[in-house]
Amino acid sequence: MGGRVQYVVEADIRGFFDALSHEWLMRMLELKIGDPWILRLIRKWLKAKIYDNGEVKRPTRGTPQGGPLSPILANIYLHYVLDLWFDKEVRPGMHGKAELVRYADDFVALFESEGDARHFAEILPGRLAKFELEVAAEKTRLVPFGVKFWRQGKDAAGTFDFLGFSHYLGTSRKGGMMVVVRRPARKSVHRFLMETKAWLQRNMHLPPREQQKALAARLRGFYEYFGLRLSYPVLEGVRTQILRYWWQVLHRRSQRSRTTWEWLKQREWFRLPTPRVLHPEV
Repeated sequence: MGGRVQYVVEADIRGFFDALSHEWLMRMLELKIGDPWILRLIRKWLKAKIYDNGEVKRPTRGTPQGGPLSPILANIYLHYVLDLWFDKEVRPGMHGKAELVRYADDFVALFESEGDARHFAEILPGRLAKFELEVAAEKTRLVPFGVKFWRQGKDAAGTFDFLGFSHYLGTSRKGGMMVVVRRPARKSVHRFLMETKAWLQRNMHLPPREQQKALAARLRGFYEYFGLRLSYPVLEGVRTQILRYWWQVLHRRSQRSRTTWEWLKQREWFRLPTPRVLHPEV
């Protein structure tokens, strides 16, 4: 929002947690860890057997997703693959401002110059390939995203998704200033709704009050992350859809059910928490 960044390179690493090279990772760890027993434990953990549909597999690459050590190892790996490379080799050769923003395996690169942005997009696949990683070409693109595009009108600037949010350019409430506006990305909302619907179908036998408690906890977690002022209509739509899924499940519990929507709205337990703005925004 300071005005210098004009282009965003949105990129994605294909199947990162499954493709991570054990040998490269161990070489990176050896740079900082001198205790051979710690290194031996990490190597054993990486190669631990996995039971998949009754079949025993011993992985040769990647980290066990859901494992407590996976996020730490992923950050170490990409620290050397992306962070240091960008700081020491990419940024010094750029003609304007250049920044890399990364969280685990999700990252975006920000540039002042279009030429710098295009150059980065061209050299990124080669850098990742050196460490046995691959760019997902269909999810990698150059997005015009800066004040000069904002001044040209709403159709000039693009949008991009990062960490579950869709980012686009807007105008501050005080007027006259460009701001980056964030709202829940469509795929984030869709994934949450489908996961909640699947949970309801698996647990349709539970007493309604237990269902209400679990659904309320899920929604509060969703609100905690996405609770921005401009996200309120989306959050309210998610709450309404979850209530409809819940009604459908309650209605199907019995072929002779009289659980109508109007009847349910009168039940004191048929309630879900309403969205709240939990994070400040410009």
